Amino acid sequence: MRLLTPLLATLLAASFTLQSGQIFAAETASGAFKLKPVPELQDPVSERFPGDPAEHKAVYMWNKHDAEYQTGILNSIQAMIKKYGDNVEIAVVAIGPGLHVLAKEPKREVDQLIYDRVKGFAKDYKVRWIACGNTMNTIHWEHSDMREFAEYSEVGAAALMELQEEGYKLLVW
Repeated sequence: MRLLTPLLATLLAASFTLQSGQIFAAETASGAFKLKPVPELQDPVSERFPGDPAEHKAVYMWNKHDAEYQTGILNSIQAMIKKYGDNVEIAVVAIGPGLHVLAKEPKREVDQLIYDRVKGFAKDYKVRWIACGNTMNTIHWEHSDMREFAEYSEVGAAALMELQEEGYKLLVW
């Protein structure tokens, strides 16, 4: 093996795949991995114009108070917006312990960065935040107790179901 040049050794160490006449390296010369595209997940060219209805719709269930859980969902929302831009409609249904992020004065501690990101997604990217009315009733909150961008549904679970009936894909953690 000592006879191999460093470049040839690097090329031999990298794995390559051939797909549709293109070569994809699983590992680059620097050792970093490049993701291999999944053909059936590549978006076809769209005839959509800006302002047309979005071709993609997602609804997230936000039902935990855990900051790591909430950050994971927010990161997913951010990735969806990065991938699809204004070609995705996103709704988040807050149920149970997750509801506090939508309150003007939460009864549970909410991480400030999460609280701010939720508002940013609502204001800057038109992400819909829907509060569960049953949970609001349980903790004696009214619409006036909620942040200005929050919507509410009498039953959060019904909102999840009805949005799916309208073409939203349910994403849960």
